[in-house]
Amino acid sequence: MRIEHVAFNVKDPVAVAAWYTEHLGMRIVRQAGPPVYTTFLAAETDHVLLEIYHNPPDAVPDYANMDPLLFHIAFECDDLDAERDRLLAAGATVQAPLLTTPDGDQLLMMRDPWGLAIQLAKRAKPMV
Repeated sequence: MRIEHVAFNVKDPVAVAAWYTEHLGMRIVRQAGPPVYTTFLAAETDHVLLEIYHNPPDAVPDYANMDPLLFHIAFECDDLDAERDRLLAAGATVQAPLLTTPDGDQLLMMRDPWGLAIQLAKRAKPMV
């Protein structure tokens, strides 16, 4: 068994999907229409999917005010400075300064334009 996807409820799944495909290298593999607009986004490796949707009966979590360590989506990248600048230009914000762990990993916590926490990770040694 393996993890297929992680899902989260957002106010505007169409806009979130468009931003994630344009700026985070994901691609839409399935998308439904109203009222939920369930969208599955594949990561570059096609091994992990994100499901985003808007489920009106349930409250959308206040992602922007959640501690990013409670929930974040991590993206591996080679050039944190360039990716940070590119995402800032696309409407993201920096949540916390660059952190280097004792293992030598570099981590930068940002938020997408809707407040979801995204972490940029440059690992000293690949995790998998």
